[in-house]
Order: sequence, then C-alpha cells, then structure tokens
Amino acid sequence: MEWRSIQFDWNRTRAFLVVAEEGSLSAAARSLNMTQPTLGRQIAALEQELNVTLFEQVGKRQVLTQSGQKLVGYVKQMADAANQLSLMALAQRTELSGLVTVSVNQLDAMYRLPPVVRRIRELAPDIELRIDVSNDVADLKRREADIAVRSFRPEQGDLITRKIAQEAIGLYCTPHYAERFPGVRQLKDLRHVDVIGYDTTSNVKDRLRDLGAASDTYRFPIISAFQLLHVEMAKLDQGLIFLPMDIGRKIPELTSVLPESVPVMEVPIWLVCHRELRTNPAVNLVFDTLAEALF
Repeated sequence: MEWRSIQFDWNRTRAFLVVAEEGSLSAAARSLNMTQPTLGRQIAALEQELNVTLFEQVGKRQVLTQSGQKLVGYVKQMADAANQLSLMALAQRTELSGLVTVSVNQLDAMYRLPPVVRRIRELAPDIELRIDVSNDVADLKRREADIAVRSFRPEQGDLITRKIAQEAIGLYCTPHYAERFPGVRQLKDLRHVDVIGYDTTSNVKDRLRDLGAASDTYRFPIISAFQLLHVEMAKLDQGLIFLPMDIGRKIPELTSVLPESVPVMEVPIWLVCHRELRTNPAVNLVFDTLAEALF
C-alpha cells in the first residue's frame, strides 16, 4: 500500500460518519462527548484535506452533499473494520477488569439492576460498568454495548443469546382508580379505559385486541417513551399502565387492576452478547451474573 497517498486524518472520518448518521452537529457532538465547535472544526478540516464539501446545512440539519453520499459508504466500511478490530482485541484480554457496557431499559435500570451491579462490584471491583439506559435497541455489532437485555431473540449468528425470564406483564393503577372497574376478572371485562402508552402506533391496540379486549375500549391520552413517567402519571390517577408484575409489586402506590394471578401478556426476556466477547473474563462475569440475578 502506498501510505503516502492517504492525505487525510482517519480520526476525522469518525466525526464525518457520526454527523451523517445523527443529522446534526449538536446530536453528533453529544454522541461523541465533545463540543460542537470542536466537532465542526474536525469536519471542516476533513473537507479541506479531501477537497470536497461533505455537508450542506438545511435549517438545523446537516445534509450530505452528493460527494458526501458517495464517500459515506466507504467510511462505514472503515468503521465496521475498526469495530471488529476493537472487538477482537477486547476478546483477547485475560484480566478481570476493564470497561463493560450493558444496555437495559428504564424499568430494569430503576427496579432490577442496582443489586446486580452491587453483586458484580463485590465479585470484581476492577470492572468498570457503563450502564446504557435506553428503550432503543443497542447495536452490539457496532459496539454500542457489550451486553444487552432484550424482549426478543436476535437472529444474527455472531450473537450469543440466553433466555433468562418469561416476564409477566400486568395493568396497574392506584387503588382509587381501580374502583372504576369493580368485579373485573379478565382483560375483556374492562370498558372505557385510559391507558398511558409508549407511542402512537397501533401495536399495543392490536396486541390488546388479540388478547380479547374490545377494540373501542382503550384510549391513549398520554404518550411517552419515558417509562418512569408512566409510573408517576399512574400514581396521579391518569390511567392504567403496563408493568412487569414483579416491578408492579414493588411500587406501593399501585395495584393490579386484574387479579394478581392474571397477566395481560407474557414476554420472553433474552440476554445478548457478541460471541467473540464471551472469551473476555470481565464480559463473561457480567453476563453470567446478570443471567443469574437480574430476574
């Protein structure tokens, strides 16, 4: 390879890719944990090195130019190779130490994870845990996390999965709100209910209909992806919320609107890790401890 022909800073290509994916300098700067002016200077320097304009600003968005669109695919290949290099290097480590990133949703982080983290720190105090709390699905292949807790089983062959629970989901509200539904024994017995939902899609309504609920029974007057807001709004008698039943029992202000033995649905829970990382002692310990103690 003629190394002297490479006339740009490889580090700046990462900035280019993140801005292209995030769509704005501010969002990319947050993702990279740097200031927006610093990121802007990196993009400007890369454009000067390559002698092309990569972005044009449209409102607050950074939109790829034609040249940028042609180059971004090559940069993605570079990023994939860099991620694979990092992954293989991490897999070769033998120490029970280092950074391990775990992706969990908001409810798991609040109500299930703290004692498990304490257990991991007791077993291996030199492990540095980074907890990524999000309801979005972390991309393990791109190293957004080392381990993830998911409600579905990934199909990629290079991921290891372990089913750790069959999670029972119930409908919860305050005892005062539950007085609106006397004698309810099954989901189909509920009528004219306000539910605090996750999004505006029909997925939840379709699921409820499949479980026997009347299609015109449920309204979703409050929509939020922030699960802890659901809990607080339910405490204020603003509607029913879906909760894992073991978590619902931990919140004294709430009660199940159905009998405790009647879940609305059951969801399989999977622990996921990249296959290469299971040879890393730190990742292996965190994975096994989560599998044993999270549920």
